[in-house]
Amino acid sequence: MTPNYFEFYDLPETFQPDAAALKRQYYTLSREYHPDFHATESPERQQEILHLATLNTNAYRTLSDPDLRMAYILGLHGLLEEGKQELPADFLMEVMELNEQLMELEFEPDAEAVQRVENEVNALSETFDAGIEPVLAGYPGLPVDVRPQALQQIRTYYLKRRYLLRIRESLSKFATRSES
Repeated sequence: MTPNYFEFYDLPETFQPDAAALKRQYYTLSREYHPDFHATESPERQQEILHLATLNTNAYRTLSDPDLRMAYILGLHGLLEEGKQELPADFLMEVMELNEQLMELEFEPDAEAVQRVENEVNALSETFDAGIEPVLAGYPGLPVDVRPQALQQIRTYYLKRRYLLRIRESLSKFATRSES
């Protein structure tokens, strides 16, 4: 079972945590669970402290990174299961068109075409970011019965971003090829 890092840090579940509070909790627990301070404890207690220190490091690493945090929260709610990652048809059509343009670049490297696709990806990305921002910001204040709908919107956003990331990775390869 996945540990609940928000409970571990005694923080509310949010996509936009208070960075200072997060860091404060991390440092407080780092001191509390530092193995050197428990060297005289029983071997069982030392193992427990080591587990808690590792949990603290993993919690901070996950919650301080926006992408890892988003995937983590969606995972906590069972929304990133394999095979359940359908996306809206209109988005898939846009991505298909971008992928077709990438395939053309495979055969005919063209710096202008790379730039054009990159601009399209950036515009899509900016639109998605602007659309999801209010949902992310308002999530902690939502009633519990409304959160599942917000999580579905965030899940769709997350999956779209992953698609666009793959396209950006392909673009960077083409960009270096067309420069040579």
